[in-house]
Order: sequence, then C-alpha cells, then structure tokens
Amino acid sequence: MTQYFVYARDRVGAGVKAALTEDHWTFMDGYAAELIARGPTLTEDREHSTGSLHIVDLPSAEALHAFVYDEPYYLGGAFETVEVYRFENRTGRTMWEFADAVDGYNRYLVLTKDAARPLTSDHLIVYGDLLDGDVHVGRAALLEAPSVDAARELVQAADAAVHPWEFGGRR
Repeated sequence: MTQYFVYARDRVGAGVKAALTEDHWTFMDGYAAELIARGPTLTEDREHSTGSLHIVDLPSAEALHAFVYDEPYYLGGAFETVEVYRFENRTGRTMWEFADAVDGYNRYLVLTKDAARPLTSDHLIVYGDLLDGDVHVGRAALLEAPSVDAARELVQAADAAVHPWEFGGRR
C-alpha cells in the first residue's frame, strides 16, 4: 500500500458540487478503510468550497487512477486542477485519531516546499512529506490554529500557503 495526497482545486463558477455531493460521498464510502484524511478547502469566510483534499492509502497505480479520475466531482467537471503526490505520513495517524482539538480553533491545510525540520505540535492533525516519485517536492500539514497567521507560524515556513479546511464526509 502507498499513501497519496490528492488535492483538487475547484473550477471557478462550475457550481456542480452541490448536485454531486451525495454521489461523491457514496464513492468515498467505498474507500472508508483507506482514507487518512478528507475534506474541503474553503474561502476565508468558510462559506464556500475552493477544493477537495483526500489522503488515501492505495495498493497500486491503477487504484490511484480510479480514485482520482472516477470520482463524481472530477467526472462532473468541478475541478480546475488535480495535484497528486505520494505522501509520507509523519504523524502515523488518521484525522479521526486526532484527539487534541481546541474549542475556537479553525482547521487549515498548509502547503509548503520547505521541509527543513520536523514539526511537533499538539495542533497537528496529519502532516507529511509530498513526493513526486522519490523527489521531495514539499510538505502538507492539516492542523488547527486560532488564525491563518498562527497556522503559518506553526509550520515555520516562509513560503507556506494556508487554506481554510474542515473535516469532510457525511454529517
């Protein structure tokens, strides 16, 4: 099994995700045992989706292809781009095993090319290295923090791109 980071960014104005959400969730139900993390990235006001993130453990390149390209949002034209990387999970857990949530903190996806030092914090939900083949191309961290600036500071990377994010799946 290999872990993968799959981040699809919404096509602006596509407006098809709401009609496909149940189909998307049903599709993802088939991967429940393989999912490490999932959920939408959001606008700053957290009112609208900007993308869809999944970290998943799959047995083959064929299984990865099916996961990415047979997904209902993808088939429905909801995404502008899809990024796929091999993922090395540095926390060794899933988002569902995160037990240190703080009331009033928001959740974020933080992407950076910097991987100078290991991260340690009770506020890390899942984080790991992003690889293209065997080449390190960055790091992804799912974390909670009181603000965007605090999320960026936790990752300690000047080039950090911070995206509001929330746990995904059926409510």
